[in-house]
Amino acid sequence: MLATTAIHTSSAAAAITPQPRLVKAAHEFEGQMMKELLQPMTAKDAMLRSDDETDAGSGGALGEFASETLGRALSEGGGFGIANQIIHDLASSGNHKVTSR
Repeated sequence: MLATTAIHTSSAAAAITPQPRLVKAAHEFEGQMMKELLQPMTAKDAMLRSDDETDAGSGGALGEFASETLGRALSEGGGFGIANQIIHDLASSGNHKVTSR
């Protein structure tokens, strides 16, 4: 009886198709979280930097873009599963297309 319930639950979950906007937003959210976690690993250590080295130029912007892209790619590849959990929870709780009346 328990196995039958699990089959019905998984088929019901598979029938729910989340909106593309929800999927994109969930992956962007997880990507931003991962970017913040990666930031300390990619930041230059201020104690190791000499006085003549500065953050002038596009290195800061390029590093920011690289961290954001890496975070989003990791999220879309599975990441920590945060995006998938958000998609599952919100899609099953009533993420339906709004139609105008």
